[in-house]
Amino acid sequence: MAVGAAVAAACGSSESDDTGFNAGNDASVDVFLGSDASIWPDADPAPDSGAGPSPGFDAGDAGPSGVTCSNKPGKKGSALSIEVQSGGKKRTALLHVPEKYDPTQGTMLVLNFHGFMSAGWQQALLTRMSQESDQRGFIVAYPEGVAASWNAGACCGTAWTDGVDDVKFVRDLLDAIEAEWCIDKKRIFATGMSNGGFFSHRLACAVSDRIAAVAPVAGVLGIEPNACTPYRPVPILDFHGSADGMVPYGGGTPLVPQLGAGLVFRSVPESMEFWRKKNGCSTFEQVIFEQGDARCVRWPDCDAGVGTVHCRIDGGGHTWPGGLAIPAGKTSTSIGATATMLDFFAAHPMP
Repeated sequence: MAVGAAVAAACGSSESDDTGFNAGNDASVDVFLGSDASIWPDADPAPDSGAGPSPGFDAGDAGPSGVTCSNKPGKKGSALSIEVQSGGKKRTALLHVPEKYDPTQGTMLVLNFHGFMSAGWQQALLTRMSQESDQRGFIVAYPEGVAASWNAGACCGTAWTDGVDDVKFVRDLLDAIEAEWCIDKKRIFATGMSNGGFFSHRLACAVSDRIAAVAPVAGVLGIEPNACTPYRPVPILDFHGSADGMVPYGGGTPLVPQLGAGLVFRSVPESMEFWRKKNGCSTFEQVIFEQGDARCVRWPDCDAGVGTVHCRIDGGGHTWPGGLAIPAGKTSTSIGATATMLDFFAAHPMP
């Protein structure tokens, strides 16, 4: 389910199954779990590739809003580190604050969560979101999970098995960021890859008072539906590859059983049906984007007009559409997940 574990599995064998992953070499997973980061480049090999196509969503400007601030000492820069105490642990996140940032003007913030056995700097590479931050003028945070994991309900790793209160960490992190930087509290959003995608679903359930909208990638709803109780309809934009072997599109057991004994994931259609009902949307699927291997549908007439959208990548693997290509199945170039979600976020501030 994680970018890291998936890449390691892919690098360990020359035999591939029809999901686009390499199978039959469990030792390769152990190598990655031993923190072998050599499979990741030190820098983006195509930093000027752009964010890719987007349906648009009648997006507004992600830059400064009508919110104003004073006495906000937060710096500008890349890979800034912020520390918070949460749940008796020292927790950290990397921040990218663009040169366009104005400390007197409320700015959009995106929380971008890494996958299992991955890290914030890898999530920045994978998603190319810092480049978009520079272009559009918003702040992006790449939080670090305990033992490279997030407690998303159905997974993963130490954060899951030890019951780490990652929801509280997110609230504490938001408090810390808002104390240092001028954040528009109506424009705080969350996304994530794999385990981070699962966690984005959970945040929509548990932190809808502070997070305006979410955009999971390669993750499904990991908590029981009756435990998901947002206080309002939550806009959601979901991306998933039909040939994802780590988090199967149709649900079931992930390719790498070492992620956790007995893991069985909810399907993408089941997860989206949950959100369709929770958001009070019509059963009608309206196609809003269809290009190459990417097809996005939305369910209209949702409560409070919230967007409820799913983008399926035909033959797509456990990858970030339009992002850094990794050996975890096909990476679509027909749509840019980063550009699409930023347009979606800009169009869906907190009511």
